[in-house]
Amino acid sequence: MQKRKEINNMKKYIIFLLLIFIGGCAVGPDYEKPKLNIPKDIVSDDSLKTSDSLSLAVADTAWWSLFRDSKMTELINTAIKENTDILVASARVEQYMALYGVSKADMYPQINGKATTTYGQFSSVNTGTDKNDARGIFNVAVSADWEIDLWGKIRRSNESARAELLASEESRKGIVLMIASQVATSYIDLLALKRQLEITKSTVASRDYSLFLFGLRLAKGDISQLELVQLESEFWLAKAQIPALEKKIEQLESAISILLGRNPEKIYTTNEIDSLSIPVVPSGIPSKLLERRPDIRQAEQKLISANAKIGVVKSMYYPSISLSGVLGLASNDLTTILNPASRIWNVGGSIIAPIFTGGKISNQVKVAESVKKELLLTYVQTIRNAFKETEDAFTDRVYTQEQLGYQGKRVESLLLYKELADSRYKEGITSYLEVLDAERSLFSAQLDYVNTQAGLLKSVVNIYRTLAGSWVERLSDKTIK
Repeated sequence: MQKRKEINNMKKYIIFLLLIFIGGCAVGPDYEKPKLNIPKDIVSDDSLKTSDSLSLAVADTAWWSLFRDSKMTELINTAIKENTDILVASARVEQYMALYGVSKADMYPQINGKATTTYGQFSSVNTGTDKNDARGIFNVAVSADWEIDLWGKIRRSNESARAELLASEESRKGIVLMIASQVATSYIDLLALKRQLEITKSTVASRDYSLFLFGLRLAKGDISQLELVQLESEFWLAKAQIPALEKKIEQLESAISILLGRNPEKIYTTNEIDSLSIPVVPSGIPSKLLERRPDIRQAEQKLISANAKIGVVKSMYYPSISLSGVLGLASNDLTTILNPASRIWNVGGSIIAPIFTGGKISNQVKVAESVKKELLLTYVQTIRNAFKETEDAFTDRVYTQEQLGYQGKRVESLLLYKELADSRYKEGITSYLEVLDAERSLFSAQLDYVNTQAGLLKSVVNIYRTLAGSWVERLSDKTIK
């Protein structure tokens, strides 16, 4: 009867503590999404609009496939799987996932098993005997300790840890986005350099043949030494561009190899820059699409974590209540340890409350609130930068497209100029200086056209980079091993 009464009392004690725990509230502010003044749409041309569904489809597309270059697709897929920065970010996500698990464990009782044996002389007070002989004591027990989250300290800590985990995941997605864009732009630059190298070699070959003909004409006395020297100067000027371009190509191939997670090696290409398709990008993009950008999501999760940490620190103002208990067996004779009389148990609780801390807690609260303020401003600035990057990307595409059209017309004009100059020189109407001027201008214009062509293709890549999209999540999943 006495034993049943003890058990009932213990149940009442536990239920009372559970009611306190359930009725407790989490101190500190609950997170509320900041209200920001953001534009409804990002538009590069007021005369054109697109529907949300089309814009969403464009943003979610695996955009590199729209260039219709299998090599670019191959390189990006390889980089997503093997890039070192992405693998490091993936390992960091695993770390935060484990830390979140550690934080969640604090919500549950910590149960430990313990077996001890001690031999010595122990006090005989209250044992009913005057004997105080040396003896051994054997103890086998299971203990439990549980901090009652009355003020929400552990819940706020879990909230913060979860936000940090999500922030690390968004950081990984951001790196995936960056690496895919870098591979694409580097590949476009590589094709542009190779095209410029072809133009340069063709120009050098043409001038080399002209030098050969001029040498024959000089021997006959048809031209002066001055004309030959002028042509030689232009020949060596073009010739000097070849090693410079080859150096850039090899350096860029090494950079791409590193992005692929490999040692520097040659990057073989089959297509030319002229064969790349220029994806059509809608000119009106709903601003809500930018909310999916990894950098914006990461900044918000950092803000959520900082907000939760305020509650963790504020809970230090209040008492910390813990519950502990032991259930086991104890005997001074190992042969009788399984005897029912050897059973032991106890349940207890403790309260620790701050009385004087010298302003330590209040200053910790100020620190936590200041961190939240800083991260709120960072979040706002991240959103503003996202809008700026997107607007700049659309602006770049529009004006680069216009610039490329004008440069194409210039190349056409200079081709005609060169033909006319050659014709006038052969008819003896003008000197060879006019021909050299036409060739020099055409050579420069052709190189500039390729640069602008690459710039237009890269502007499209930048648009997709700024919009992010669900393709980032799909590719990010491939980085988890």
